[in-house]
Amino acid sequence: MKRRYAILAPGRFATDAKTAHGVIAYGEDDVVAVIDPGHAGRCVANVLPYLRSDAPIVATVAEALQYEPTALLIGTAPKGGALPPDWRKAVLDAIDAKLEIVSGLHDMLGDDREFHVAAMHAGTTIWDVRKPPEVPLFSGDVYAVDAPILLLVGNDCAVGKMTVALELVNAARERGTNARFVPTGQTGIMIAGWGISIDRVISDFAPGATEQLVLYAAHEGADLIVVEGQGAINHPAYSPVTLALMTGSAPDALVLVCDPTRTHIESYPTPTLGYRELIALHETLLATIKPASVVGIALNTRRLDESAARAEIERAHRETGLPADDVVRFGPGRLYAEIAPRIVKRQPLQAAPVA
Repeated sequence: MKRRYAILAPGRFATDAKTAHGVIAYGEDDVVAVIDPGHAGRCVANVLPYLRSDAPIVATVAEALQYEPTALLIGTAPKGGALPPDWRKAVLDAIDAKLEIVSGLHDMLGDDREFHVAAMHAGTTIWDVRKPPEVPLFSGDVYAVDAPILLLVGNDCAVGKMTVALELVNAARERGTNARFVPTGQTGIMIAGWGISIDRVISDFAPGATEQLVLYAAHEGADLIVVEGQGAINHPAYSPVTLALMTGSAPDALVLVCDPTRTHIESYPTPTLGYRELIALHETLLATIKPASVVGIALNTRRLDESAARAEIERAHRETGLPADDVVRFGPGRLYAEIAPRIVKRQPLQAAPVA
């Protein structure tokens, strides 16, 4: 179903609206307005030029309605995933206008009695994107997938793993490869229209949920399966999600996504790790189950000027011997061309038969 989104992000659109930014940049649904009173009267491209969208920014849901949206998208997914209390009125206004509510929060808006009753009276629906289906335990069926599986990992959360995955999929398709993006988080699901938010799945079942996503992509006939990464393996809060993706997707290769300006994990004093440390850590963990190598490094150089960005890309290549680039700033073509021959099928470890 094609949606026409009004995105709700008051006070946060320019700084803390990763969900909004991802849907605007990569989603197939139209974004017809953004609701953020602090930037009302401007358009998206005036505030965030790299999004290249002329969608207007307005102050209220009522003003957004003139652009004929069919859905209200909650544009942020803050830590803990709660709906800001002062956003409730806007959500209710949208429900009264018969808009579908699309939310990637951990708060299940459909379970909120006030929202649920209002939606029933208005004859509209609430899509809680993070609400997972029932999934089985990991079975190992993913080991039989013929297409090579590429997983994105990173030095922190919110460094661009989803963006790099989407850019590499686009580059692969331009070269004639039937690449399939596997969404594992709320924004990726909104962009692709399917998927499971792995951070919402009970931990025992998270690898199985990841496996089911890969099996679905394989069933669709993909020649290359690109799995969206989450968190970081040394993240104090989110590492379990990263590990579930590493084991459940059974990757044949990894791309390391890093913001080189980060010195510590966001919101924690835990230091970020260097390129070689991260490569060794991921490869060592996977070597005990199904070996996979890091085949390239994708850098998020948004906070660096162009000269410093190119210098950092060269440093990453020099330190690791791996292809490196910023696929947003300089395009994904070169990096994909260099890593494509390295993405090859690998077999899982198998214990020797008992004599």
